[in-house]
Amino acid sequence: MTMENGSFRKRFGRSPDVYAEVPGRTELGGNHTDHQHGVVIAAPVDLKIRAWAAPRRDGKICAYSDGYGSFEVDLSGTDPEEAEKGTAAALIRGVAAGFVDEGLRGFDAWITSDIPSGSGLSSSAALEILLGRICCRMTGCEKTGTELAKLGQHAENAYFGKPCGLMDQMACSADGILMIDFADPVHPAAKEIPFRFPDHGYRICILRCGKGHEDMTADYAMITEELGAVCAVFGKNVLREVPEEEFFRRISELRQRCGDRAVLRAMHVYAENRRVREMAEALEKADMTRYLELVRESGRSSWELLQNVTPQGSSLHQEMAFALAAAEKALKGKGAVRVHGGGFAGTIQAYVPLEEQGRFAKEMDDLLGTGSCIGLDV
Repeated sequence: MTMENGSFRKRFGRSPDVYAEVPGRTELGGNHTDHQHGVVIAAPVDLKIRAWAAPRRDGKICAYSDGYGSFEVDLSGTDPEEAEKGTAAALIRGVAAGFVDEGLRGFDAWITSDIPSGSGLSSSAALEILLGRICCRMTGCEKTGTELAKLGQHAENAYFGKPCGLMDQMACSADGILMIDFADPVHPAAKEIPFRFPDHGYRICILRCGKGHEDMTADYAMITEELGAVCAVFGKNVLREVPEEEFFRRISELRQRCGDRAVLRAMHVYAENRRVREMAEALEKADMTRYLELVRESGRSSWELLQNVTPQGSSLHQEMAFALAAAEKALKGKGAVRVHGGGFAGTIQAYVPLEEQGRFAKEMDDLLGTGSCIGLDV
């Protein structure tokens, strides 16, 4: 990308000094395991968010996004602000707060993205990493991808108000498929897996279900709250600290104290952590047959045990459930489908044979709306 940007110059009256771009991410395995210090597989995608920026000296960040309008953040206050929760301004303030002591004095930024909002490809995490890279360039501060990921996660948790793990941010800062073990959340262990699905006959497609997940924060929070209740019975904070055999030994007690859904969700996390390791092994062996079996298992577990397909209280409208059923029917026994990311709404993931991609995309677009099927290069 050229440093010169006519839109930036037109809005801010000068040329940008910094250009940065960050990919979205797709979760391959480990649905809701990262916040329990579990194991995940994720990968960056070919859809990106981009920014042109130039420094300011007045302590303000003025950003314009061609999808979300303009935002101004005054760095004289770097604590979370209640009125900003759920907005891009909250993410900007949260990430920038980590650089004020490094000398950040503000900047202008023009931001554009081809990551569809609500697509489950982590546009928010990509924005956080993008902002972190701009701040690094503005201050001359060097931070690793993991350090930027932690800053982004903190911005999303404390400033934006959404509980999330670290998977999205780490995947957005990666170059390829990663298996990440969050046993030590301060120093997560990441392993690269050299693999490209088109080389083995498949393309990953993301399917927009027809309802965005912008208002699903309460449903996401309920997952962590219920798993937290299970952990509290053992005097622990996350399931990684609770031995699985001890969990099952006390499962009747847990049902009484925490409820059946909390217990089922915990069962999903234990099984999903084992499944992720098997998925990584299958990719390393280029065993697509076994890998797709595990993808299907992951999808069923998310639907039946984790229960993050249908929002609480919704019975008439079940967009994600319909999309999963329709995609499985369209694949005709080939490939695989699963819940993608947070769940409840947004998107699902399908592994589609290359020779079936055109037909599959048309069928899904006919059912879910034009442009609902997004092919990814992973």
